[in-house]
This record gives sequence, C-alpha cells and structure tokens, in this order.
Amino acid sequence: MQRYFIEPAQWAGMTVTITGDDAHHLIKVMRARPGDECIVSDGVSREALVRLQTLEGGQVLAEVAEELPMENEPRVEVWVAQSLPKGDKMELVIQKGTEIGASRFIPFTSERTVVQLDGKKEGKRTERWQKIAKEAAEQAHRNRVPSVEGVRTWKSLMELAGEADAALFCYEKQGEQALKSVIRGVLAGRKPEEGRAKLLLIIGPEGGFTEREAMEAENAGCRPVALGRRILRTETAAMVGLTCILYEAGEMGGEE
Repeated sequence: MQRYFIEPAQWAGMTVTITGDDAHHLIKVMRARPGDECIVSDGVSREALVRLQTLEGGQVLAEVAEELPMENEPRVEVWVAQSLPKGDKMELVIQKGTEIGASRFIPFTSERTVVQLDGKKEGKRTERWQKIAKEAAEQAHRNRVPSVEGVRTWKSLMELAGEADAALFCYEKQGEQALKSVIRGVLAGRKPEEGRAKLLLIIGPEGGFTEREAMEAENAGCRPVALGRRILRTETAAMVGLTCILYEAGEMGGEE
C-alpha cells in the first residue's frame, strides 16, 4: 500500500490534505480514485490509514479510516556522518541507510575529501538528498523521515560528537576494538526512561582519515572501531556499520 509523509498542518481532525508531488503521484501515477486507501504519516506523532474522498485541483482530500501505531522506528538513533564521497555515492548511502534505519545523515568534509560543494550547489544537493530520504522512508514503511543536514566541517563534526552517547570512529589503522563490543557496552543496562541511545557513526572518504584526524577524533571522545579485516569502500562501510549497530540493538535479528 502506498505511503506518504505530510506536514502536521495537513491534518485537520479526521481529514487529511495531500498536496504537491505526493498528490501528483496519487493522481497521475497511481491513477487513484475516490474510495482508494493509502497510509499517511506526519513523521512526528500521528499515522493513519486514510480513504480518498476527492482528487482535483492538484490536491487530494482524504478521511481517516484507522489510526495506526508508530512502532517501526529503531530503539536506537544512529547518526551516520559520511565524509562526502565522489559521484552519486552519497545518494546511495542515504537511500540504503534510510531503509536500514538511520535517524540522521551528516555529510562532512575532511582532509582527503575530494568533493567540494559551493553554497548554491550544496543547497540544491541537500534538498535532493532529503527527497531521497523521504522516498526511501516511504518505501521502507518508516514512521519518520531521517534528517539530512548541510555539509559540516571536520571541526564542527568533532563538536557534535559530544552530543552523542557514543561516537564511533571507523579507522582501520587504529581499530583495536570490534564495533560489536563497543555497541554492547553502550547499550548494556540502559533504562527505558533514558530514551533512545544516540550513536554517531563516522565514516571517512575514499582515501581514509589522516593520522592527525584520528588523533583529533580520539581527543574529542570518539572511539576507534574496526569493521572487520577487509578494507571497505566508503559507501559500503556506512551500510555495514549501521547494520551492525542495529543488529546488536536487537533491531535486525540480534539479541533482545
């Protein structure tokens, strides 16, 4: 069944208004008719099965048929910090990372980052990335759309590390600790009232991190971790690290 994210303001009691690209998709692509059903979510606190009433004027009016529980989000928040990769690899990281369960994407630049975006290009690129996250969240039946931030500097990323319960720095030359053991240590004994654990996963560019960056990361409280004995492509490392975290949190067949 089709799923759409709308703004909270598009709810009015038991009536929902679907506009923009989503309305176009329903009307022109899905050829929806009055009486058809779909799922809508405000991405915050409300999700429902709705029955379409009218489809005209570039918008769709629908009536709530059934309120639905919002229980598809992981019990941990994983912030994927990805040093800007070449080509369209960032799009792949966002799309697949959203499907897997990332809560937030933080592009950044580091010493060996090749891609450089000017202000105009960055705004358009970020807008496109957010749209990719929305579409992937709809496909994966997420309850929320992960946020995609503007590009941060390395210094700004290190400042952000202190806001997470743990910052995991993937660095093959210094990864004495297995990612599994670090995750288990963070999650062990965590109480429900403490809320979801926030884990920052930091992935380097194609050329990897420099020794200076590794030192700065440790000084900022980041924990160097290994993702195995093989050297992974940057886009692969993001997906592997994210999957490992959610597995250990019991989200993908791991232990409860």
